[in-house]
Amino acid sequence: MNEQVAGGPGQIVLAGTPIGNIGDASPRLVELLQTAHVVAAEDTRRLHKLLHALGITAGGRIISYHEHNEATRTAELLDLVRSGSTLVMVTDAGMPAVSDPGFRLVEAAVTDGLVVTAVPGPSAVLTALALSGLPTDRFTFEGFLPRKQGERQARLTELVDEKRTMVFFEAPHRLEPMLRALDTAFGPERRAAVCRELTKLHEEVLRGPVRELLEWAESSEVRGEIAVVVSGAPDAPPEQAKDHVAAVTELIGQGSRLKDAVAAVAADARISKRELYSAVLAARPPKA
Repeated sequence: MNEQVAGGPGQIVLAGTPIGNIGDASPRLVELLQTAHVVAAEDTRRLHKLLHALGITAGGRIISYHEHNEATRTAELLDLVRSGSTLVMVTDAGMPAVSDPGFRLVEAAVTDGLVVTAVPGPSAVLTALALSGLPTDRFTFEGFLPRKQGERQARLTELVDEKRTMVFFEAPHRLEPMLRALDTAFGPERRAAVCRELTKLHEEVLRGPVRELLEWAESSEVRGEIAVVVSGAPDAPPEQAKDHVAAVTELIGQGSRLKDAVAAVAADARISKRELYSAVLAARPPKA
């Protein structure tokens, strides 16, 4: 078991940033950006735009930290924390480490027993889920589907029987093929929601069957940040006695008595022997 201990040499703070509306920046985020020793940013240009919009300046050193350099820069950042620095990790939008850089840093820090905490903030995943109108009690975040058609279809095949609501991210220019893949894998009637430009001026949430959303995407010029929420697989209809008449008939054809065949099939299917017996009799042709 690995346990982080407060009051250590330094700390890492994962800080959520606005996903669209600058007014969603929390007072804690503003204070932290002004006081932290180091700010690790996915895109330093985006960070400077955020700082300008907030009317503040960073109080410490700014370091770029993104998917192309996190493998080599993680050790450097951990050294800064060990030396006593408070290091803030921010991405372009939303919470770090959720479909964004940050996980590698957290994983390494936890292994070393360094303190990792968070300043919670906006999340495109949770915002889309809440606005979708689909069940929110259980859900799974699936990130971006593979770009290649075969790999994308294979991933969706794995999710066909997923009961939880699913949240995906997608680029606007790939939304149409994604929805077409959902239509093929999950069926045209599966409920879904396309959430576009969340918290921004042109926020739009479209809800309906996958086929209707696909038709919308085919006829529209889709722009902006996209999250797609898809309902989980519906429960299979309950087993009915009439569905197992053929199995009873097959056993009788192999020499079993009606009573024994009914008992065997009912036990295997976990259905009522009485109801199955009645169904078998009802399925027999009337006597001449």
